[in-house]
Amino acid sequence: MTVRPPVPPFTHESAIEKVRLAEDGWNSRTPEKVAPAYTEDSRWRNRAEWVTGREEIIAFLTRKWARELDYRLIKGLWAFEGNRIAVRFAYEWHDDSGNWYRSYGNENWEFDANGLMSVRHASINDVPIREADRKYHWPLGRRPDGHPGLGDLAL
Repeated sequence: MTVRPPVPPFTHESAIEKVRLAEDGWNSRTPEKVAPAYTEDSRWRNRAEWVTGREEIIAFLTRKWARELDYRLIKGLWAFEGNRIAVRFAYEWHDDSGNWYRSYGNENWEFDANGLMSVRHASINDVPIREADRKYHWPLGRRPDGHPGLGDLAL
């Protein structure tokens, strides 16, 4: 049985850690690295798309990161209780024509006893931005420690 710490029930500190671990995974842009954080039968709603299970998660993320180029994400804890965490996030990316976007959203997460996410609901809005208005300039991959978070960036 796979255990993915921290596990519920979450404390403020463990919820913050879980959010950062999720951010780090998504910033890897590697679907096969991200998918094991979810239960085998995890259910997602991402915008208007429904995804069930790790195979569909991998296919979804593969499509996403083929379209959303130079993806960089920051997540922040919004609320938590027991085995649930709510986050807000913003990420920057561009399409294959060089048009830049900042996508803002909220996610509601539910975890099993082993710390694997079993449910994920994401609501996301894309806002076109000029390349000069980008705020995320770290090298692709994990956001560096000490880089401003959402509140510091007024996002």
